[in-house]
Amino acid sequence: MKEHVLGVLASGRGSDFQSIIDHVRLNVLQNVKIGMLISNNSEAYALQRARLNKIPDLFIEGITGKKFPTRETKEKEREIFDRKAVKALRDHEADIVALAGFMQILSPYFVREYPMQIMNIHPAKDLQKYGGPGMFGRHVHEAVLKAGEKESGCTIHYVTNNVDGGPIVLQQTVPVKSSDTPEMLEQRILIYEHRTYSKAVQLHVDGRLNVNEKSVEVDYSDNWLKRWEARQRAYVDFQARELLKQGKQIEEIL
Repeated sequence: MKEHVLGVLASGRGSDFQSIIDHVRLNVLQNVKIGMLISNNSEAYALQRARLNKIPDLFIEGITGKKFPTRETKEKEREIFDRKAVKALRDHEADIVALAGFMQILSPYFVREYPMQIMNIHPAKDLQKYGGPGMFGRHVHEAVLKAGEKESGCTIHYVTNNVDGGPIVLQQTVPVKSSDTPEMLEQRILIYEHRTYSKAVQLHVDGRLNVNEKSVEVDYSDNWLKRWEARQRAYVDFQARELLKQGKQIEEIL
């Protein structure tokens, strides 16, 4: 089977990026090579993760946090960034892209270059309420708790020009507890983010996703899910050991 090359874009600590690295290392995520990591933040720990794992990395100055005289100027600068990023991805032969905590909206140019080949992970299940501009990171968990929701989760979707509005690939429900703080809810959801993102990538490279503009049909025939879960046991066990090193019991978090 053809080996696919994954390009990853991240702006922060890169824990979702690390989970993909670990899935590849453990041979859970198969027929996938991580081609490169691109960041718009020179201080992102994701860059260090790439270097520690001998993955090519590139910093490109982004537009997040900057002020522009006009919207047109901002969009022009966004596309300049995206053209540099796409060139780097093409140079490394990336045929699928994963946004892993990338804090910059992609331009229509980028989306055209990788149609239904860009995935994003969002830390909520209800994207109508908790998706879109301004809904990222801990802001999402704060909003969920403020609204008194009983459940949240995470969503992996294809990227389109509609922010957080592309076809949904996978979702995972995570309970909200009455004692939760935003940090506690974030930690619980991250556990499932780290398990679910690689599953979505594997489904994509295995040709198991029938995609149209509004929805995704997943093909789990021929015991695909059973085989995936058997392989992923190695990552779940590794994840539990890592949490234990941090003084956390996975059962307590879940």
